[in-house]
Amino acid sequence: MKWILCLGLMTALWGSTGDAEEISGDTSRIVTLGGTITEIVFALGAGERVVGVDASSSFPEAANQLPKVAYHRRLSAEGVLSLKPTLIIATTEAGPPEAIQQVESAGVTVLVLPHEPTVENAIAKIERIAAALDAQTLGAALIQTLKEELQQVQSSIPQNTAQAKILFLYARGQGTMMVAGRDTAADTMIGLAGGTNAIQGYSGYKPLTSEAAVAAVPDVILLTDSGLESIGGAQRLWQLPGLALTPARQQGRVLSMDGLFLLGFGPRLGQAVLALNRALYDAPSKTERNDFD
Repeated sequence: MKWILCLGLMTALWGSTGDAEEISGDTSRIVTLGGTITEIVFALGAGERVVGVDASSSFPEAANQLPKVAYHRRLSAEGVLSLKPTLIIATTEAGPPEAIQQVESAGVTVLVLPHEPTVENAIAKIERIAAALDAQTLGAALIQTLKEELQQVQSSIPQNTAQAKILFLYARGQGTMMVAGRDTAADTMIGLAGGTNAIQGYSGYKPLTSEAAVAAVPDVILLTDSGLESIGGAQRLWQLPGLALTPARQQGRVLSMDGLFLLGFGPRLGQAVLALNRALYDAPSKTERNDFD
């Protein structure tokens, strides 16, 4: 197998990764592992070469018509190899290691890209995959559009208004309720959109507690669409610990967005930041759901 681990990330927001290592060989049968990877490959015009995707790949719609292997963090080598890929594109989230080793032993070319929820990494992934698929012109156009969209957000952030304090909840039913702190994809998105993460005291995710929710005094509660649906909608949301006592409850401000769109950090990153920015500062004060994807 040809194993390629791309570690070169950009050091400045609009910088470049430099010359990417070329992938030699057959790229006619691609398996994409990770929703963001799938989006990038399709956005680069190579969707017709994709023969399979992982379970997290839900966009574009054409991806839903393809055979799906297991979730990219819980791969079965047999399932991936059954699609007879000539190229597998994944991130460092893919695993378990045993499955990757099995694929390696089968002689399939694998391109593994770093997984980091940053603008720099989003651009780096597009550049690297574009180079691998000989689609540099399309890749450059995608990156240029992303930059312009992010610059548009910067110019639209209110300068004379306090930034909205946003509490992001990761929900998977009433039994799994986590709050995003610093150094998370949600934290980065909130900052890019001109908001402030209501949680500043820790990094990563921690369980929701009544005390933390009240102390955070969020103006807005942000979830993914699937997360909001898993707890029964906005009315059930306010029954969770402490949320009924927040400014967000008093104003009825709940925002939900498609999870891959909001947190994927792929070619739609600029669109997602724009959508969140507009929802925070342009939308009516009472919003239960926003379908931007």
